[in-house]
Amino acid sequence: MIPFLDLKALNAQYRAELIAACTRVIDSGWYIQGNECKAFEKEFAEYCGTKYAIGVANGLDALILILRAYKELGIMSDGDEVIVPSNTYIATILAISLNNLVPVLVEPELDTYLIDPSKIEEKITSRTKAIMPVHLYGQTCEMDKINEIAKKYNLKVIEDSAQSHGAYFGDKRSGNLGDASGFSFYPGKNLGALGDGGAVTTNDDELAQAIRALGNYGSHKKYENLYKGINSRLDEMQAALLRVKLRYLDEEIQKRREIASYYLENIKNENIILPIVRANNNHVWHLFVIRTKNRDALQKYLLENGIQTLIHYPIPPHKQKAYSEWNSQSYPISEQIHKEVLSLPISGVQSLEDTMKIVKIINDFN
Repeated sequence: MIPFLDLKALNAQYRAELIAACTRVIDSGWYIQGNECKAFEKEFAEYCGTKYAIGVANGLDALILILRAYKELGIMSDGDEVIVPSNTYIATILAISLNNLVPVLVEPELDTYLIDPSKIEEKITSRTKAIMPVHLYGQTCEMDKINEIAKKYNLKVIEDSAQSHGAYFGDKRSGNLGDASGFSFYPGKNLGALGDGGAVTTNDDELAQAIRALGNYGSHKKYENLYKGINSRLDEMQAALLRVKLRYLDEEIQKRREIASYYLENIKNENIILPIVRANNNHVWHLFVIRTKNRDALQKYLLENGIQTLIHYPIPPHKQKAYSEWNSQSYPISEQIHKEVLSLPISGVQSLEDTMKIVKIINDFN
């Protein structure tokens, strides 16, 4: 069986360094908000090109805390609107709802799966306060167009960078393309922890201070609380492990690009729609997502031939029971995408032999 993602093999590459990092944390006697987290925050900020990186518990919390901080700073208030793509993992939208803000869904471009900038302006109202582009599957959105719209209407731009660690738009990396950005270090990400983890990146001094306090019970100083905060902190163990893996992130991305290039050049089945790539540097291939009208049949066929695939994602947010108030609404492009997408195996430990086998079996599908 060719696994969709072999996390054990992926982390085994760094086993000695990961064990050394764990040992260092255990021996330090300091497990929350210590030197490992401070060092990782500095290194990750430098990698993204931002002034700040603030470690938090997970990617959802990263987005929640950005929006919460803007509310505490008086930039947003209950009932304000945030523009977000209609095809995304539900965490993006949950972050908005959980802050008593209103998600306003905008359809994506069918060929890139990313929010369509040409459809944003028509959704802007007097209550709109931010645009939250999602760099879905590892490719950055058209941030020049999005930032131009945001500037015109005085809106904040909050990147959902949960799938785009290391991706560029122009000469800047994901995480440094808007006012703030939320990252996830879920184990399956290109930069994955060995548990949950996340971070916020920003160049805004005031925002960074507010987020750091909000994630630490609302405290900027021990036993003094500025806000009614939460407990959302990147722990020392995960920070230490992420420091190891950050050193190899660009190498991991390059291996994924090589696999993606092979797929793009060699999958010739006329029933398969391959992903569109605007520029190689824009895409880090967190996921390699194809489309086909016969998605379920293809997935079954691949599994029968020893290839594991996943669907990212089978149900669009507006059709989820959690958002039953939207269930009658129609977003046809998103609905088509969610019915047709299938994610093929891709990772830094996938062999050329396995990649060639996947291509051959797909080309034989009819």
